Amino acid sequence: MLVPELIESLHPEPGKRYLDGTLGGGGHTEAILIKSSPDGQVLGLDRDEEAVVAARDRMRRFDRRFVARQASFADAKKILTEIGWDAVDGVVLDLGISSHQIDAPERGFSFRAQARLDMRMDRRQPLDAQAMVNTLSGDELERIFRDYGEESKARRIAQAIVAERKQRPIQTTTELVKIVERAKGRGRRQHHPATQVFQALRIAVNQELQHLENFLQSGFEILRPGGRMAVISFHSLEDRVVKTAFRKWSRACLCPPRALRCQCGWSQKVKLITKKPIVPSASETAANPRARSAKLRVVERV
Repeated sequence: MLVPELIESLHPEPGKRYLDGTLGGGGHTEAILIKSSPDGQVLGLDRDEEAVVAARDRMRRFDRRFVARQASFADAKKILTEIGWDAVDGVVLDLGISSHQIDAPERGFSFRAQARLDMRMDRRQPLDAQAMVNTLSGDELERIFRDYGEESKARRIAQAIVAERKQRPIQTTTELVKIVERAKGRGRRQHHPATQVFQALRIAVNQELQHLENFLQSGFEILRPGGRMAVISFHSLEDRVVKTAFRKWSRACLCPPRALRCQCGWSQKVKLITKKPIVPSASETAANPRARSAKLRVVERV
C-alpha cells in the first residue's frame, strides 16, 4: 500500500539500514531491500507470528540482508540493541490491520465471517475480544466504542451487549454482529453497521494507540541524522497521534507563546517532509478499496 510513494519518500540506499516496524505481508520490506541493493539491510518487526514466518519465507532470496523478530515496534530500540544496530537510516510503520489478518476468518477480525471472537495480533497475550466483550462493564465498553470507534450509538450497543451476556456468553463474531445490528436498527449506511465496533475492539485488545504513543514519545532517537520516518495511518485516531508527535518533534521550542525566553530545553528533532499527508492514487484505491483511507506522513531527522 502506497509503496511507490513510500519508497520515493524514504530514499533507500545501498549500505544503509532500515526498520519496518509493521511487517505485515512484507511488501514494504521487499521494496526497500530491492531499492537498497546490493547491501542495504532491513529489520522487520511484527506482533503477529504468522506475518514474521511468511516474511522470512518471502525474503529468503535476500539472505542475511533481512532480520525478522516477533515484537512490537514500540520495542524497536531494545531490538536494535539486541542485534547490534546503533541506529537506522529509515523507519516504516504501516499501522492498522493487515489484509492477511482480515482474510483469515479464524483470527476473528472480520465481521463478515463466523469465527471465535479473538482479534489478537499477538496470540501469546491472554486477553482477546471474547474476554473483553464478556467481562468489561457497560461503561468500559461504551468508552471503547466511543473513543476508539467513534461510534455514535456506543451506549446503546454496550447496554445491548451487557443484556445479552446475562443470558449466555457472546462467543462468535456473528453473535456480536447481530447484537450491534439490533442495537443500531436499520437504515441506509455507507459501511457495515458493525465496522466501528469491530475497529474499536481490535484497537483495545491490541492496545494499538498505546503502542503508537509509546513509540512516538522518542522514536526519532533511533534515526540517524538525515534518516527518514514514514508512517501510514488508516483512521483519524492514528493520524491525529502521528501528526501531533511529528509537529512536536519539528518545533524548536515547547514553551508557551507568551514566554519571554525559552526554558523548556527542547530543540528541533526533525523537519516535516510532508506538510499534508500523501494519499493513495485513484488507480490504487480502485484496485484495493482498503487503501482509500490511508495517509502517509514523513519526517527527516535533523
